[in-house]
Amino acid sequence: MSAPIILFKPGTEHAKGKRHIVGNIQACQAIADTIKTTLGPRGLDKMIVQSSGTTIISNDGATILKALEVALPAANVLVDLAKSQDAEIGDGTTTVVLLAAELLAMSKPFIDEGIHPQALQVVNDVAVDVKGESIEIGGKKYLICVVVMFFIEFCICIKFSYCRGMSKKELLIKCACTTLSSKLVATQKQHFAELIVEAVMHLDDSMPLNMIGIKKIRGGSVDESELILGVAFKKTFSYAGFEMQPKTYVNPKIALLNIELELKAERENAEMQIKNVQEYQLIVDAEWQILYQKLEKLHALGVNVVLSRLPIGDVATQWFADRDMFCAGRVEALDLERTMAACGGSIISTVSNITPDMLGSCAMFQEKQIGGDRYNIFTGEAKAKTCTFLIRGGAEQFMEETERSIHDAIMIVRRALKNDKIVAGGGAFEMEVCNRLRKVALEIKDRDQFFVAAYAKAFEVIPRQLCFNAGMDSTKILNKLRELHAAGQPSAGINLAESNVVDNIEAFVWEPAIVKANAVAAATEAACLILSVDETIRTPSRSANIPKGMQ
Repeated sequence: MSAPIILFKPGTEHAKGKRHIVGNIQACQAIADTIKTTLGPRGLDKMIVQSSGTTIISNDGATILKALEVALPAANVLVDLAKSQDAEIGDGTTTVVLLAAELLAMSKPFIDEGIHPQALQVVNDVAVDVKGESIEIGGKKYLICVVVMFFIEFCICIKFSYCRGMSKKELLIKCACTTLSSKLVATQKQHFAELIVEAVMHLDDSMPLNMIGIKKIRGGSVDESELILGVAFKKTFSYAGFEMQPKTYVNPKIALLNIELELKAERENAEMQIKNVQEYQLIVDAEWQILYQKLEKLHALGVNVVLSRLPIGDVATQWFADRDMFCAGRVEALDLERTMAACGGSIISTVSNITPDMLGSCAMFQEKQIGGDRYNIFTGEAKAKTCTFLIRGGAEQFMEETERSIHDAIMIVRRALKNDKIVAGGGAFEMEVCNRLRKVALEIKDRDQFFVAAYAKAFEVIPRQLCFNAGMDSTKILNKLRELHAAGQPSAGINLAESNVVDNIEAFVWEPAIVKANAVAAATEAACLILSVDETIRTPSRSANIPKGMQ
């Protein structure tokens, strides 16, 4: 009898076969179980205390999963799935994870029965092929689940033009309200939705996300949060003399610097030999002369506002004040770049060759007291449109969650503007897809009928979980939804405010179609990826191979 072949190093973890696939499915279900109670307007929040002591309170699926340290590789696929949905779309992170986990759960009985994973993927893989235009029922060309994308594009979604009697701004506010209804700021969703839509519509046609700033101000009520149509940032530390500087300018010239305007000891930066006191005095006088030359150069160009990434000392501060000029040093790089993008000009590293075209301008600059802090505000930008949210609140965790909520709603409004197709929310979309796929499954003659039916049933996880989180009878609600969708009411969904089923298009519970399309495609891809892995090999860490005495 031949000796067994040892292929791997000691300490290598090795798992394969059907049990391994089932284990991966269970790991993904555990991830979904962690965040499923956060879904919808009645979803609950999670508190995560990290090893550093930082506390995160959120009901955003991507935020929660980012904060978790997931060890299992298969479960990490769903974590990455939530991250990609958040980065690409901005919302639907919990939905995409629940849908992927449910697709895997529907596949588990087939795996247990000995069905090969590739047989299941024949149906799932083509679901993300949006270009599959020949939807043939029969033969071996199964583009069955392409029907989902086909339904989204041509059957389920509607255009904004369908909603007559409402302006585009009002329609976008409705979309933003749907997103914010499941956030911590749900009670103030109308206030924030109006600010968010105003911010996005204020931007240029490309709607760059980096031109929207969010600043958090401790104190005050969340209702006092406001939108500045321009650049705003907290006043930086200033030396004595800044009190004398003007706080308002109309059509100012703005110099953006990356140089120091102060005198400081040069013990570590220079070395020189002097023979007498007179030579030392000449060196000191030269330093003063260099500083004043820089200041005179800025003043000669008619600069009104001077911002610098590096410190502006007390001498320069008082010199500027005497000439009715405003200055601020130690401005954050991001704020300086946004100011440059909005007001024009360039960030200057030397003033020796500065020219007027290197300066920025705006309609108005003012320093304003907001809460307990003072803010520098530039409005009426000359080059590009930008805006800044000023979030008010008490607890730091609350303001951070408000910032995440605003970000998600901004992404949704941007998507709705670029793709003016919407679908009904509240589980209506998922139930309609389920209803249509079940009809398609009835046309299939072989075992793939069961695979398509299982794929269809997975979509019911969203309305079921919405009911569960709201304390409603999910069995009763789902039966009613099935009945209405079978009767030809594709917009029938759950109204959690009334604990009933209504037409969610008429109830203004809307979501951009791109959110659902991306969630379906991404969830299907993730499920296929996990089903295709039948073996995992985890190599030992290098420290495990080093003898104890040498570690």
